[in-house]
Amino acid sequence: MEYAQVMISLQISLLLIISQSHILPLTTSKIPSTSLLHPPNKLHFHHNITLTVSLRVGTPPQNITMVLDTGSELSYLNCNLTQPTTLNNQTQPPFDPTQSTTYTTIPCTSPTCTNRTSDLSIPASCDPTRQVCHATLSYADMSSAEGDLASDTFHVGNLDISDTVFGCMVTESSSNPVEDAKTTGLLGMNRGSLSFISQMDLRKFSYCISSGLDEPGVLLLGDDQNVTEWLGLGYDVTLNYTPLVRISDPLPYYNRVAYTVQFKGIKVGDKILDLPESLLQPDHTGAGQTMVDSGTQFSILLGPAYTALRSEYYDQTKHILGDLGEPDYTFAGVMDLCYRVPCNQTVLPDLPTVTLLFEGADMQVSGTDRLVYRVPGETRDNDAVYCFTFGNSDLLGVEAYIIGHHHQQNVWMEFDLEKSRMGLAPLNCDLAVQKLGLVY
Repeated sequence: MEYAQVMISLQISLLLIISQSHILPLTTSKIPSTSLLHPPNKLHFHHNITLTVSLRVGTPPQNITMVLDTGSELSYLNCNLTQPTTLNNQTQPPFDPTQSTTYTTIPCTSPTCTNRTSDLSIPASCDPTRQVCHATLSYADMSSAEGDLASDTFHVGNLDISDTVFGCMVTESSSNPVEDAKTTGLLGMNRGSLSFISQMDLRKFSYCISSGLDEPGVLLLGDDQNVTEWLGLGYDVTLNYTPLVRISDPLPYYNRVAYTVQFKGIKVGDKILDLPESLLQPDHTGAGQTMVDSGTQFSILLGPAYTALRSEYYDQTKHILGDLGEPDYTFAGVMDLCYRVPCNQTVLPDLPTVTLLFEGADMQVSGTDRLVYRVPGETRDNDAVYCFTFGNSDLLGVEAYIIGHHHQQNVWMEFDLEKSRMGLAPLNCDLAVQKLGLVY
């Protein structure tokens, strides 16, 4: 679920299977047997602004690159054969369903079309001419995609996941077509019945996002191991868990298949903001839920919470960073607390930490790279423009809190669907990648 402008990068990944008591590097060619019903599989992804993983789809397999998106349900691939995409200055063809012997469209009469698409923002419809299920996806950044609901075999490492349902899209409109064209599609990872995680029947997955703009991260599909045990990092890594909130009754502004947590407050430095409890939980319409979304870059707060955070952060930083001095300037449509920093200043001063408080767990946003973002191409005389990495939902028109992946950097993020909880732990993701043997 993409709420801000994005850029794309990628790298292919390998498979790792871990037994219940051992860890092996990804470069190992022999894979031990395991008693796990669904053995853990590790993919590593790269990000500069959007997270991507590389898979293979079809028979014979075609290499594809997909955005990792915990905010979306239905995965989709670009199937427009007249529009090849470009990545790393090389032509990347779209997925060609005509070259796959295992590809099939979903008929209108299939329960997958009539029942399982009910949680999509736009339920599937029927193409009466071909009697094929038609899928339409739309996102808050005004991008959209249309095409057939179809199925094919997805290859993840040495696992062949047959009959995986996805959207084979032939029409796309994008808010950022140049960057969006650098991937083959999107990997939906939320709790909906058609998400990739649900179709794999996985009860747990985790990821760790490195802080460098072109550094690999790691995605773990499955696993029941303690993070410290299998990473072997030599220091304590204790996951703190917050419950995943789920309601059964449909509400107009509530996403029932999102990874929703209970927001408890915000702290700037040592000061807890004075926010009413009613502002931090959904109202009777469902507006105000807090979603964890790897498909959104920066974090978005409801207007009153953002205003309080902006005011406090400005007060604590106005003597550290120079004010941009342009009240009407907004970056990416949602961020309006911006600063001027001399272009030749390579190291920014220490900035106050922002701590997001959840039920049972906290997420600390520290370090200048996570707290302020240099706006590409924007300068004022000899100064660069930096903006605070939290945005205002009122400027976006979204009635929700969204925890974006920029603030998930160097945090081990575990999504435990079996116990309906999310685990967080500060972790040097670069070190984790090295320990796991993930390489370009």
